[in-house]
Parts: sequence; C-alpha cells; structure tokens
Amino acid sequence: MFNLFKRKAVDFFSPQDKEQIVNAIKKAEHKTSGEIRVYIESDCNHTNAIDRAVEIFEDLEIYKTKQRNGVLVYVAIKARKLAIYGDQGIYESVGKEFWDAQVEKMIHFFNKNDYAEGIGAIVTEVGDALRKHFPYDAQTDVNELPDDIVFGN
Repeated sequence: MFNLFKRKAVDFFSPQDKEQIVNAIKKAEHKTSGEIRVYIESDCNHTNAIDRAVEIFEDLEIYKTKQRNGVLVYVAIKARKLAIYGDQGIYESVGKEFWDAQVEKMIHFFNKNDYAEGIGAIVTEVGDALRKHFPYDAQTDVNELPDDIVFGN
C-alpha cells in the first residue's frame, strides 16, 4: 500500500489542489484587509505545532500587516500536526474559541483525507471572520503579503 505521508509536502498536493488553496486565499482576501498565509511542510520538529507556527509567522513577517490582522494556517503532513495562528488584531477580535473550532474542522477534513478541501474551507472561514472585523476597502487596501503557498521541508 502506498503511503501518502512519505512524499515531500510540495509533492503531496496535486497542481489542482495547490490551485484550489491559492484561489481560496485570493477569494478570502478580496473581501478583507486581512492577510492569510498557508505554510505546509512534511515534518515538525517541535512538540507543539503552535510553537512552530509562531516561528514561521515571524520568519514570514506576517506580523508586519498594518492592522495586525495576518493569519497563518500551518500543516505538517507527515507529522500530522496543524495550527492556525492569528496576529493580535484578529486573535482578539474573534477569540480562542474561534481558532479552536477551525482546528477541529480542519482535523475533520484531514481525517477523511480531504487535505486541500480542508485547508480551503478553513481559509474561507478565516476570511469571513477577517471580513467581519477588517472589511475590504477598495480605496486603501493593499495586498501586504503574497497569496502563494509556502512549502517547507
């Protein structure tokens, strides 16, 4: 039996899966001044996925958004770890319960091997929360961060 988790993170997703995730990011950000990044890697050397998400959040400088409304969706495929990390502005606006619920939803998708669908759905829900608290303004909005998926090791 072929083990999906032995592939590198970048090869784990088909081109269509990658396009689906990037399109979800673009669509979500079109309705908000918030920014969403997706980081996918094979393994996670940290005990806690949140610790790794914080490290990546800082490395990708997601904290530099003007309204502190950047969000990182982090997935370590082989390690079977994930986290969603929101900057101060959005975290305080939606509260811990929102983030916990999103993680549970993503786990539900992943348990059905619907990885791209799960990431896309969470990006959409995070985008809806961002839109509510940080609406899009065509006069002032600037895409502060790239919309591509970042693949680690």
